[in-house]
Formats: sequence, structure tokens, C-alpha cells
Amino acid sequence: MLFMKFISRSLSDTEKLAERFLKGLTLAKDEATIIGLYGDLGSGKTTFVQAVGQLLGITEPMQSPTFVIIKTYNLQLTTNNKGFQNLIHVDSYRLEKGEELRKLGFKELLSHPKNLILIEWADRVAGVLPPDHIKLLCKFMDEQTREFTVENSKS
Repeated sequence: MLFMKFISRSLSDTEKLAERFLKGLTLAKDEATIIGLYGDLGSGKTTFVQAVGQLLGITEPMQSPTFVIIKTYNLQLTTNNKGFQNLIHVDSYRLEKGEELRKLGFKELLSHPKNLILIEWADRVAGVLPPDHIKLLCKFMDEQTREFTVENSKS
């Protein structure tokens, strides 16, 4: 298991974490790459997703898809995108259980190996996530400081 802890004291720090995180990602062979973001409100989940999106070339504003639940961004072919074709941003805050995510076509999204799926509030839908998904634990420390812990059981 890969385990990495990172303290962020600024947006710039979070962007550096996102860059380091992306460098360590590899395209899965059989299904999408899933990153579950766990943590309370204000712990940095959306900021991290936005930093990843920016690094992958997304130029449009990335808001948390709280009401639509799932937002898909097509990625341009660049050296930064590691072979991913889509970044799929999921906000599970309004879901009560994983079955609701499944009804929104999650199984289809999961079946495409070139999808990078980042799921905020992953604890709410953990029952439908692959057991070996990458976990990013986000913790609010104070107004400027966030703690991010990456757990990857695939390593």
C-alpha cells in the first residue's frame, strides 16, 4: 500500500500536491481509475479536483456538481493527461447510498479504462466503489491549512 501525507497551507501547495499525485497515476487496464475524496465540508476536496483538472488542461470553471451529481470533462491529448480521455467529477453529497450512484450510470463510467473519476464525499457511496480505489483523505486543520493523506491499496 502506498501512503503519502501532505500539508497544504495555500492554493499553490494544493496545486503542487495535485501535480505530484498525477505524476504517480497510471492508466488502469480493465476499468476507470477511481479517486475517492473523503473529508468534511471545507477540507479541500473541490480545490484538489480543480487543481487536477487544471493540470489536465481543463480551462472552463470547475464547480462541484452538487445538483447534477456527475460532470464529465473531455481531455485533450497531452503529455500531462497520462492517456486519460475524460475527467469525471462526482459530488455524492446529496446521495444517501451507493445504489443511487449506480442508477446514474456509474457502472458504465467505471467500465472505461480511460476515465479518471474523482468522487467527492466518497464515504456516502463506498458500497459501489472498487475496494482498491485510491483514497484521498482531506482534513481541515485551520483557515489556511489542510492535511491530505493518499492511500493506494493497488501498490
